[in-house]
Amino acid sequence: MGMPVFVIGFSGSGKSSSLRNFKPNEVGVFSVAGKRLPFQSELKVAMNSNYQTIENALQRNKLRAYVIDDSQYLLAFDSFRRAKEASYTKFTDYAVSFYNLLDAIKRTSPDTIVYLLHHAEETDRGMIKAKTIGKMLDNQLVLEGLCEIVLYAETDGKKYQFLTQSNGFTTAKSPMGMFPLEIDNDLKAVDSQIRKFYNMEPIVDKEEEKK
Repeated sequence: MGMPVFVIGFSGSGKSSSLRNFKPNEVGVFSVAGKRLPFQSELKVAMNSNYQTIENALQRNKLRAYVIDDSQYLLAFDSFRRAKEASYTKFTDYAVSFYNLLDAIKRTSPDTIVYLLHHAEETDRGMIKAKTIGKMLDNQLVLEGLCEIVLYAETDGKKYQFLTQSNGFTTAKSPMGMFPLEIDNDLKAVDSQIRKFYNMEPIVDKEEEKK
């Protein structure tokens, strides 16, 4: 069973830049918003990806790591397309579509990890969570509840890091002993640690790593 991992944070918090140490043969990158990566890289990015293109690639499962950049826009773009519909059932449809994506991730091989880089939002109670498109959808689908690891990206303008456990105001979480409380925003290092913790296969085989 594949593993979804959420990386949530506000715009500019270092989510996309965390990909900087991956090599092209190690990860597949889907850009939902069609944005280029914020650093020079040879990584191939599938621009303007949608549910179908992402799920088709996951079904082929040629890699052991994937990244869905700006995954919150999968919900937002669905909402824009159906903005004129008056029926409340569309919110159930939004939840089902995103749930089906997470299910497709879990149906990949046991050594596959899919990182969802997702914008954060602050609730009325001051809690920082994964951004959705309103309380009606939140009542049906708690995104963070569907995976074991949620990292929170934050910066003070100089240092960029991930929080790996909740400080009482975020939904960050990870298994006990996997990470220290604060880590560098290096998603390849995160990937290596997850694989070590769960005895998963490395991101690429040794012969592939030499290429």
